Amino acid sequence: MQTIDLRGMTPSRAQYLELVPRAVTDVAVAQDAAQQLIDDVRERGVDALRAQAERFDGGEAASIRVPEAEIAAAVDALPQGVRAALDEAIDRVRKATAAQIPPAARTELGPGAVVEQRWQPVERVGLYVPGGKAVYPSSVVMNVVPAQAAGVRSIALASPPQAEFGGGVHPTILGAAGLLGITEVYAMGGAGAIGALAYGVHDIGLEPVQIITGPGNVYVAAAKRIVRGRTGIDSEAGPTEILIIADESANAAYVAADLVSQAEHDELAAAVLVTTSPAFADEVRVELEGCANGTPHAERVLVALGGQQSAIVLVDDLAAAARFSDAYGPEHLELQVQDADAVLASIHSAGAIFIGSYSPVSLGDYLAGSNHVLPTGGQSRFSSGLGAYTFLRPQQVIRYDHDALEAVSANIHDLANSENLPAHAEAVAARFPR
Repeated sequence: MQTIDLRGMTPSRAQYLELVPRAVTDVAVAQDAAQQLIDDVRERGVDALRAQAERFDGGEAASIRVPEAEIAAAVDALPQGVRAALDEAIDRVRKATAAQIPPAARTELGPGAVVEQRWQPVERVGLYVPGGKAVYPSSVVMNVVPAQAAGVRSIALASPPQAEFGGGVHPTILGAAGLLGITEVYAMGGAGAIGALAYGVHDIGLEPVQIITGPGNVYVAAAKRIVRGRTGIDSEAGPTEILIIADESANAAYVAADLVSQAEHDELAAAVLVTTSPAFADEVRVELEGCANGTPHAERVLVALGGQQSAIVLVDDLAAAARFSDAYGPEHLELQVQDADAVLASIHSAGAIFIGSYSPVSLGDYLAGSNHVLPTGGQSRFSSGLGAYTFLRPQQVIRYDHDALEAVSANIHDLANSENLPAHAEAVAARFPR
């Protein structure tokens, strides 16, 4: 891993943004291809989805919409340990997500003058669960549970066809969906699937959705950018990231294992250690060598750790570490320091924050109860991870009676005329004829 030595430096916010290591990923390079795939689905529907499955996934399913009997069979076929783990994950995520539902509120601004705040779920959502290098039943849980907690009534789930399973959705994905009561599942992937969810496909009874969530490759991210406006999206997810702030009190073996755990995802995954101790950095390097070379996905891990997106960053103190982290805006942030709460108080931007030696990112991926669909590429500086609030819309309900409106009519008149919108003032004056 490269070393970035910031000791003795006091970078500005803008300079920090230039110093943070990033993978070279540009969603725009996939834009044209994604647009063509979406247009093809809009024009040819099922025929386009079948052709794309054959082209990109090595085969198409007998039925793009998965029969409910197949979903039920997948639930029954789940290995006992996997089913128990999914049940536990569902329960924990449900409990933690319940806290994300804002209460309705009523504000009385004067006699007869009331503004109510309510939160309305969208009617229908599309959830994307990727295929590729791994199988992600945990992503089914992380996408479905918040939508259900928010009160979404109609949920469609899409996942790429798997050649290994006759062009069908991976049975573990189907089993996870079935455990959650999801019966509308489609064997379709990539940009075409995003287009199908956004615009609908009449021939298979797929109605358009209002929000699309879930991670995917650069073509999925590009497709989400294209359909944004037609539908809402959670984010344009990129390669995964972990940033660990550690001091000399941390366990180097734990830190190395956590860096490798995220590097395992993808060659473009980012693994960053920020530390005040050069000696500790050296310990981590030693641990990384054995840990990275000994893992089953060593080739992928070593490419990620050696990439420009991964680094060991040396800083003067933990305050500088927090400033660096905020500039980076990590998807996953671990604090393995002696006084974690003191550092936490200085952290403002992170998708999820893991405190102490026994809260690794792997816990959050599966069973912490938190959500693992999180902003990447620095987007945590201005956005949040997936939650019930993703599927809720705040609405204000205004209730004024005769006297309450009359009390502010003169103010409305003055402001409307100051903006040269006299009809606004007249709409109020019409209710109080002289």
